[in-house]
Amino acid sequence: LDTQGAFDSQSTVKDCATLFALSTMTSSVQVYNLSQNVQEDDLQHLQLFTEYGRLAMEEIYLKPFQSLMFLIRDWSYPYEHAYGLDGGNKFLEKRLQVKQNQHEELQNVRKHIHSCFSSISCFLLPHPGLKVATNPHFDGRLRGESAEISGSKVTCRDLLQYFRAYMKIYQGEDLPHPKSMLQKIHKHFNKHKISYSFQNTRVLKRCMTPADLERSHEELKQSCVRQFRGVKKMGGEEFCLRYQEQLEQEIDEAYASFLKHNDGKNIFFAARTPATLFAVMFVMYVASVVTGFVGLSPAAALCNLLMGLALLSLCVWVYVRYSGEFRELGCFIDRLAETLWEQVFSKLFEVARSKVTLSAVMPTPRQRLSSNNNVKKRN
Repeated sequence: LDTQGAFDSQSTVKDCATLFALSTMTSSVQVYNLSQNVQEDDLQHLQLFTEYGRLAMEEIYLKPFQSLMFLIRDWSYPYEHAYGLDGGNKFLEKRLQVKQNQHEELQNVRKHIHSCFSSISCFLLPHPGLKVATNPHFDGRLRGESAEISGSKVTCRDLLQYFRAYMKIYQGEDLPHPKSMLQKIHKHFNKHKISYSFQNTRVLKRCMTPADLERSHEELKQSCVRQFRGVKKMGGEEFCLRYQEQLEQEIDEAYASFLKHNDGKNIFFAARTPATLFAVMFVMYVASVVTGFVGLSPAAALCNLLMGLALLSLCVWVYVRYSGEFRELGCFIDRLAETLWEQVFSKLFEVARSKVTLSAVMPTPRQRLSSNNNVKKRN
């Protein structure tokens, strides 16, 4: 089956990728027809096209496609590699060799091509001569090959169904447009990172304990990574895994930022905790002085012990706030101070405030002055 060429003046990149992918997915042998040599951009186009076809296949095998043959026409270097299959295979082996001193991008292109096809070969053709090259009636024939798709024999009826199914895939929007792989990866990368930030911003509308915030972080992180992996992306598993790790790293960095924001948002509680501990120390100090003065030594010792515990708690709380370590212990001290504040001090303040308000509202009784008429009557 002959297809139209790629990269003409009427075709977009997606058209070329779809055409090549359809041809590769429905062929036992895919012939990549090139002129004179195999350039690096030819290999990059092959990587793009095969990756586009691999995304459309529901099942990904170790070798998703069967045979690929590079057909290099008008070969002009027979003194380096002879015409035919043997010379072509030697040339291709040299061209697709992965070397340590190669750039990582060039290595990945070659590894990807090897991973997509069960067998790769190359055939070098000389220039056919002007008579053949200019003859519009030239006919070339290939020997029959066993027709298989995904390892199964197919008939003409089956092949028609494959064409229909694959065309529906490429007509839909499930597959990404064959733009730059890096551009597509970064698009999904930023999308899920923004989703994590948005969800965490909604969660942080109120102050949260470190345990609740960490649990929310893990849930949102797993959700973002799951969505990132669920979107079909070009570049292969190893290429996408690198950006998944980067996504997880930046989500963890965002979590650290949200954690600081949550701590900073807790200003009221942060001020209330030391105020409560100072109040406890002051009350216990006064109580110890009073009980010691009246001779209640055990009660005075207990008050001194409670005052020491309050002072120790205050020192530990300050260290946790300064260093960021032992957050659970600091959270426990905050909850303890909050309980003391709500159950003891807030009620005392409420009682004191109600008494002050009552005394301000109630008028003071005035003495009734004796009038002049009463004085006159007495006289």
